[in-house]
Amino acid sequence: MKKLTLYIAFLLVTFGYGQELNLPAWTQYLADNDFVISPTYAGIGDNFRVRANGLTQWVGIKNAPDNQALYADFRISNRSGVGISAYNDRNGNTRQKGIKFSFAHHIILDYKSKQYLSFGLSYNINAFRIDIENFETTEEIPIVDPSITDDRAISNNNFDVGFLYRFNRFYFSFNANNFLDKDIDNFSGFDVEPSRLLNYQIYSGYVIQSKYNKNVEFEPSVFYQMFNSDKRSSTDINFKYRKFNRDGDYYWVGGSYRFLNDQLLKPLNFGPMAGIMKNRLYFAYSYQFTFNDLSSFNSGTHSITIGLDFLQGISDCPCTKGTSWRKYKNNGTNQ
Repeated sequence: MKKLTLYIAFLLVTFGYGQELNLPAWTQYLADNDFVISPTYAGIGDNFRVRANGLTQWVGIKNAPDNQALYADFRISNRSGVGISAYNDRNGNTRQKGIKFSFAHHIILDYKSKQYLSFGLSYNINAFRIDIENFETTEEIPIVDPSITDDRAISNNNFDVGFLYRFNRFYFSFNANNFLDKDIDNFSGFDVEPSRLLNYQIYSGYVIQSKYNKNVEFEPSVFYQMFNSDKRSSTDINFKYRKFNRDGDYYWVGGSYRFLNDQLLKPLNFGPMAGIMKNRLYFAYSYQFTFNDLSSFNSGTHSITIGLDFLQGISDCPCTKGTSWRKYKNNGTNQ
């Protein structure tokens, strides 16, 4: 049991550094919420979209990571959109809160072949804190270091940039997140505290309309992330099935498989997911089972997304339409 406790503690500390480096991208973006991945998606669609997401990792393990986030984006002109995202992240004795302000502009490369290009920029404010009030003694450390006083906290500002290319039902986005190095003066006692935050993300996929039922779509996609500091990288392979009714409402089911790129046949996690849109109200759920030594002690990672689409405002520019054929056909009037 002692070995298990130490192992969990090690993972929580390790995840803490990754947490401050970048908030974990699980499967929130697959809940029909591409704005989670990139600011370039701000304003694509005909509604003011709001999504709230709650994620609990490793259910059953004390002080496991827990995250809540709110995302909203809308179009401000025929070719531009803005968005905002706020999050609260807890991991053991670390706390992280932040907010992002995003802007995107969309242009037509070729009207006839439906080629569009979007550019996005985000300004990020992040507050990170080590909560020492919950520190507990152990057999190995019977006394808390008296030099540790007050909660350790620091705030950072940063920027994300990206572009999105769409060709009919194909999409490809590239993001460079956190251009600026982090100020770590308040944590100078931690030699392994990372200061380089830059990481890259690629998200790409294709929407396939069924030949046998025009209301059915299939969407394979891939998400790749690499950290510039140590070149760690991972990949998600995803698949979704989506079916619409006559009113434009729909449901979808799918799955996601994540692995480290140097361990292709050793998945980090795998899980099913599903969602439904009814009268512009949205709900989605995803489950991920983690393949490591902790799998016997927890019931997996659970994520719930709820949302609302409202204030419809149809644009006469096709560059603000999404890649889903049924959701945005006829200038979005069926959404």
